Amino acid sequence: MSDIFERVLLLKNSPAFSQVKTEDLKAVAQSLEEETYFSGEHVFNKDEYGDCMYILQKGKIGISLDNDNKDPKNYVAVLSEGECFGEMNLLDDLPRSASAHVLEDSTLLSLEKSRLKGLIINYPELSLGMLKGLCTRLRQANLSNTEK
Repeated sequence: MSDIFERVLLLKNSPAFSQVKTEDLKAVAQSLEEETYFSGEHVFNKDEYGDCMYILQKGKIGISLDNDNKDPKNYVAVLSEGECFGEMNLLDDLPRSASAHVLEDSTLLSLEKSRLKGLIINYPELSLGMLKGLCTRLRQANLSNTEK
């Protein structure tokens, strides 16, 4: 298990949690579960229902709109250390909008929806920080789409 301090640093550098207060990040860090995936596996597939989000601690994950995509040119994103994915599912209760392919052996930190809800009840400022971080991420995505 990684050190709590290392997890807090990882979260602070993650887009979804960058606007969250450090005190609240400590509680989040303690709620994360470490998972290992190997190259060639899928973390999840498009249209599946899920109940957790992931923060990439080590490795690379490719995001695609196709469950069987093997061509890196078709990935809509390639994620590296500190990046989050699967967070939409925690907020909208809809099926996954994309697939997550493991490109390199990876260590992920997962946060279950029920744990996040408990954290938000105990640390209400956490939700405001996450919303700010997610809005920033959406704005950056919109800017990069207009530059294409």
